[in-house]
Amino acid sequence: MNKEFIDALKTIVKDKGISEDLIFTTIEDALIAAYKKNYSNQGASQNVKVTMNRVTGEIKVFAQKLIVESIRYSSIEIILEDARKISPYYNIGDICDVEVTPKSFGRVAATLAKQVVTQRIKEAERDLLYKEFAQKEFQIITGTVLRNDKDHVFINIGRIETILRSNDKIPREKFERNEKIKLYVSEVINSPKGTQVHVSRTDPNFIRKLFEIEVSEIQEGIVEIKNIVREAGARTKMAVHSKLEDIDPIGACVGEQGIRVKSIVNEVRNEKIDIIKWSEDPKVYISNALSPAKIFSIKVDEEKKIADVVVEDSQLSLAIGKEGQNVRLAARLTGWKIDIKSLSKCKDDLISSEEDNVEHCEQEDILNEG
Repeated sequence: MNKEFIDALKTIVKDKGISEDLIFTTIEDALIAAYKKNYSNQGASQNVKVTMNRVTGEIKVFAQKLIVESIRYSSIEIILEDARKISPYYNIGDICDVEVTPKSFGRVAATLAKQVVTQRIKEAERDLLYKEFAQKEFQIITGTVLRNDKDHVFINIGRIETILRSNDKIPREKFERNEKIKLYVSEVINSPKGTQVHVSRTDPNFIRKLFEIEVSEIQEGIVEIKNIVREAGARTKMAVHSKLEDIDPIGACVGEQGIRVKSIVNEVRNEKIDIIKWSEDPKVYISNALSPAKIFSIKVDEEKKIADVVVEDSQLSLAIGKEGQNVRLAARLTGWKIDIKSLSKCKDDLISSEEDNVEHCEQEDILNEG
């Protein structure tokens, strides 16, 4: 080991962001293990320490021996007279460092040091890479499409590649090679194989983050997204609330002439986005959640969290939505079970109920006459 090696080592650790003390300590620990392994059959002490000069690179091995009045075990003990030849300040009971550096140890040390440095650099780079992407977890990043493989898309996201899997793609969307696409980082894992970044375009938080980027009132904390539910590629429902009465949360999200929401709709391949006003009043909140349908009446059971909703006949299909999508998303958004009836069905049920009551009363009268 020489000064040139040390200078090169210091340059590498600085460039890679590795602690200089850590790398030297790691090398010293590795050299201790190497000494014990390679020189144990030559009577080498097992209580040793290795020092590496941070400037010259000189390496020395010291047997650590207990200072005693008379020796019983020469491999681990030394008398005071011999110890004071090394340092006049030693006393009985102290640990004395006796240099035992083998002549051939330099070659072993050089090879091992290079191996340790290489391994440490790999570990440091892996840690730095993980930290870099861990900061991007739950955020939106931009990637470049490398290739399509069946239903999966391989994407370059900087220093690593990731895969946009089929269940994380918006249905029917396709990408061209070298196309730039936005991705939501749903998870970052520091695995033995390296940093793994899971990305999605179907996660409801993808929509949430797009609005956070697009709407300044959300960034400033004036408008809050209370909840968001999504069936990717078809429809999203988002409940918003303004902390200032003079700020319309829906208007803020839509933007002048719809420019803000149009930008997001284009990003998610024309997916429908319903932006509704959140309310503490469950009747108001559920009515808003069933938008664009108009509600005739609503009755709620707050204990069971069940809402019975009545709509005009012309609004029934709109309230329920295609294959039940509108009411299903409204239920998920509000956290309530929602039962919807048309006004005519409600009236029919009421008439039927009244007829049942009349029939029941007539039967009672007949029994009483008998």
